[in-house]
Amino acid sequence: MKIKICGMRESENIKEVAALSPDYMGFIFYKDSPRYITQIPENLSQEIKKTGVFVNEDYDHIMEKAELFGLQAVQLHGEETVELCDKLKNENLEVIKAFSVDEEFDFETLTPYIKATTYFLFDTKGKNYGGNGVTFNWGILQNYTYQHPFFLSGGITIEHIQEIKKIEQSSLPLAGVDLNSKFEIASGFKNIVLLKQFKDLLQ
Repeated sequence: MKIKICGMRESENIKEVAALSPDYMGFIFYKDSPRYITQIPENLSQEIKKTGVFVNEDYDHIMEKAELFGLQAVQLHGEETVELCDKLKNENLEVIKAFSVDEEFDFETLTPYIKATTYFLFDTKGKNYGGNGVTFNWGILQNYTYQHPFFLSGGITIEHIQEIKKIEQSSLPLAGVDLNSKFEIASGFKNIVLLKQFKDLLQ
């Protein structure tokens, strides 16, 4: 089970989170986000995959950030096309395509994205492009019939551990969890103790 900690912003807090050795650390390059970041620490361990989070940006802008900060993965949280995903994947970047999910979501619309992405990420449909801090009904994941791995996101808390383990033990290809707002003391500032507890309980 991979752990992705997203919305990092403060340099000292980033170092503290890095000491927990998450699999991915997400940095948001979306200016309307309260977790928007302009600079990533250079000495971050290569074992932690630096992930840039973008919303409806073009290829050149994303690649500029990827090269500047040595991103290993990109998370696309808008209405990005299959073509863009494919082009970025061909740059040896892991491509995580986020989708906002509710009861009416049609998983069949994901078919064209399978070959163009490394992972899907299922987040709760809300007024913002992610970071809404609310879980969706995970029962609808039973409608997901593909074997393409996905991250689970949206309002995850330490109280969800057992439910997450049940999904992991099912036939669903759950790759990992995306942790953000429910582990914050303030926007972009993570609670290290709570994150450590979550990681220990998930193992």
